[in-house]
Amino acid sequence: MDINTIIQGNCIEELAQLPDNSVDLIFADPPYNMQLENVLYRPNNTKVDGVDDEWDKFASFAEYDAFCTAWLTECRRILKNTGTIWVIGSYHNIFRVGAIMLNLGFWILNDVTWYKNNPMPNFLGSRFTNATETLVWCSKGKEHKKYTFNHKLMKKYNGNKQMTSVWRIGLCIGKERLKGADGKKAHSTQKPEELLKRVILSTTKQGDIVLDPFFGTGTTGAVAKKLKRHYIGIEQEPKYITLARNRIDNVQEYFEEAGWVEE
Repeated sequence: MDINTIIQGNCIEELAQLPDNSVDLIFADPPYNMQLENVLYRPNNTKVDGVDDEWDKFASFAEYDAFCTAWLTECRRILKNTGTIWVIGSYHNIFRVGAIMLNLGFWILNDVTWYKNNPMPNFLGSRFTNATETLVWCSKGKEHKKYTFNHKLMKKYNGNKQMTSVWRIGLCIGKERLKGADGKKAHSTQKPEELLKRVILSTTKQGDIVLDPFFGTGTTGAVAKKLKRHYIGIEQEPKYITLARNRIDNVQEYFEEAGWVEE
């Protein structure tokens, strides 16, 4: 099994090619199936650049559930008994995903709330401003208790206070946000590196293999490299793969925490 590589292809088909019990951590940022029906405008009549990509569109909840069941089944097969999986989602999909994970035998260890310091406003004023996303962290099953959790290390990272399940992290903006040739954001759902830093730092050791079946522009790979972990990415869009490879190849420095170990 090749490591520190990006595999181009359909995630379900490519996951099926990986061996059983072969990866230490999975981070999955799947399509959210946001079910957007109308174009949204700001009060000044400018269009909101939301998630309207084809990869996020499904014909029905049943189709989405079947898709999630397929890739999560493969993820559970390739995850080591000592490994864990993180799946991130919004209110559009995370409850469906969580139910599917429990039905497949995963065991929920935590739900972590990502509280965004700078959320997009609700321009219509018809709902509360949606300022959170949820990460579900699971072991392979209730009986699999020897998973990695760097409790003391994360306490150190959090100023010697036990880290809670609410993470206050801003949206990915500024220099960290990858842009296309047109100057617009290259990927509609790029996650901030700080989010992946906490995920990988808390639940892996140096040299572990981190798999991301929806690799996008490579945040998981870049952060894994900066923390001296290995990565495997699966992505079907060539334009994202090019951006991800360039991004990871240009990583020049490790995070300070790369040398930290759980005592």
